[in-house]
Amino acid sequence: MKKIITITVALLLVLTAVFSFAACKKSDAIRLNEVTHSLFYTPQYLAMALGYFEDEGVTVEVTNGQGANNVMTALLTNEADIGLMGVEANIYVFLEGKKDYPKVVAQLTKRDGSFLVARNDIPNFDYKSIENTTFLMGRKGGTPAMILQYVLNNKGYYDGTNITMDYSIEFGALGPAFTGGTGDYVPLFEPAASQIVKEGKGYIVSAIGMDSGEIPYTCYSVSSKFMNEHPDKVESFLRAVWRGTEYALTHTAEECAELVSKYFDGTTMDLLVAAIKNYQDFDVWMTSPITNKDAFNRMQDIMDNAGELVSRVSYEDIVDNTIANKIK
Repeated sequence: MKKIITITVALLLVLTAVFSFAACKKSDAIRLNEVTHSLFYTPQYLAMALGYFEDEGVTVEVTNGQGANNVMTALLTNEADIGLMGVEANIYVFLEGKKDYPKVVAQLTKRDGSFLVARNDIPNFDYKSIENTTFLMGRKGGTPAMILQYVLNNKGYYDGTNITMDYSIEFGALGPAFTGGTGDYVPLFEPAASQIVKEGKGYIVSAIGMDSGEIPYTCYSVSSKFMNEHPDKVESFLRAVWRGTEYALTHTAEECAELVSKYFDGTTMDLLVAAIKNYQDFDVWMTSPITNKDAFNRMQDIMDNAGELVSRVSYEDIVDNTIANKIK
């Protein structure tokens, strides 16, 4: 099913009403719109906390877009300069035939950042004992749901045949639904997954991203206008993020948590540490900002498997690694 990026007054109101924070607010700041505010993007917050953006001569204003469609809308309407989201949004816009569409210029995460939480502790979980159980999936067509469906289908499980895939609950409400007694398994990002474990209401049994393989899960996309007018700013921005990534890859979860804690008010230090350590252990961050062609095509496999891709697109039409090659 083709996704339509629709520019509506409602979406524009969302973009102006969402929670935002900034490394520094100035009129010439780079306007970054991120798909959600998550520890999954720890390298970006480390770049902010460690002053890497200032070192590179740029300031950044960050807005939570609350969904890839909203991030893409912000780019298309010049409400944002750079968007952090999944590559599927770029594919959908390209397939709509838009001429001046944003391109992927660097990649931050290389696999799904959600963890599979079970109601019971299952040592050495291997998907062999899940027949006739219920998986909470999130919104049908959403990237987490598409990836989990891909994993389950590859393991021989199909909705309505030997397993139930429940798409009735939005991804953001999956945790409360699970703790309230719905479903046997649920995919959750951190720190929600670790919070449920801490409460004794579930167990992390697998990292979904390790089961699905590497994909361009979260990337930086830049509007054509901003890229043409400010290529040096884009390079400086990405260089700062990459420095943050290198810090995340070479320092302890405790060190990282101390630095990013100010961006996660209300989250305890032990949860911050547990979440970041899980992401480090399961290798979610890129070791190079370059988007790989094989990973890009695997994402199209996942979309195709879910029935969400009307036709495949060329890697070269969506990805521009020019700047990423400079800072790898």
